[in-house]
Amino acid sequence: MRVKTFRGSSTATVFAEIKAEFGDSAVILSNKSVEESGRKIHEIMVGVEGQEAPAQTRSTRDDVLGDAMNNIPEWNQEWNQIKGHMMALLKPQMNLNLLAPRQRLALEYLEREGVESKVIMSLFHELRQDPSKAILPVLENIAPVCSFDGGRWPQKFHALAGPHGVGKTSTIIRLALKEKKNNPGARICVASADQGQGKGRLVLRHYADLSGLEFKDLATREDFATLIGESHKFDRIFIDLPGLSGNSELETWLAVCGLTGTCDIAVHLVMNPYFASAQYTAFLKKYRSSKLKSLIWTKLDESCSYGALVNTSFESGLPVSLLSYGSGLRNSLKGAVEKDFWRLIFKHQLPEKDEAVFAKAI
Repeated sequence: MRVKTFRGSSTATVFAEIKAEFGDSAVILSNKSVEESGRKIHEIMVGVEGQEAPAQTRSTRDDVLGDAMNNIPEWNQEWNQIKGHMMALLKPQMNLNLLAPRQRLALEYLEREGVESKVIMSLFHELRQDPSKAILPVLENIAPVCSFDGGRWPQKFHALAGPHGVGKTSTIIRLALKEKKNNPGARICVASADQGQGKGRLVLRHYADLSGLEFKDLATREDFATLIGESHKFDRIFIDLPGLSGNSELETWLAVCGLTGTCDIAVHLVMNPYFASAQYTAFLKKYRSSKLKSLIWTKLDESCSYGALVNTSFESGLPVSLLSYGSGLRNSLKGAVEKDFWRLIFKHQLPEKDEAVFAKAI
């Protein structure tokens, strides 16, 4: 990690310099003010993964394209080619007529819904062994759910990670309000670690003040250490993590902030259901961590298909813990359960419509 210290007459000026040089990929390591010759100087130390590449003048588009291609690891290109050839060879051998009619119809539906071929093939090989086997139990092994409700997540710290704009801040507010409603006497803390990258900090603080929640602002490693030291004062602590840009990765970011090792924390990856397949793969790589424990899906009411939910669980091996939908902060977040999850996949029915009886298992 590259470390650099910026100094200026105001924090706004220093943050502007940091953003101009590193964008949103810098992690704040320390933030302090010092007196020099009677003047107050603000000094901020930041860390950035990797080394900054020296600026080069490129005269043609071919030079740019050549550099880009040279930076792609050969093994990655080869592996993608191998997977493509394997799927092309194997898919014609996947004769859906070998399945029971109910099984075949379910796989055809999932394929139309955007479930990827590798997932369909895994389901096919499992189902063809037993024509009487229902598809839902097989799907539940591929895309498990583990509801955030019911005490199945005992960790005191719960951090929400994910790209910019997926709804981490609103999900934390919803979680905190729901926890407060279910346990009026609970001591709940909400913390913002966005480090001035967006308006989430102000929104989080506003709702914390309105709802009687404790609010903490986390800008440096020392701030995280202080919160960990004071954690005995709270029953639950929800942390809003910043979106990671550039080459930043969650595991390194957590280590810099002192949130790895023995810290009693569960990180949940917040996602929307309408990114491209390659983008989900990139997100899972960027946010891979030993502390990453579940997936949270938001903005479900804005999507027209939900195959991505199955694909992402299959690729990551992570359970889905929460489903979020609608613009309101109350009654728009529900712990994921099998009934609601598969009703959403097969019927496009949001979890709020609990009055409907779930159809017989497919």
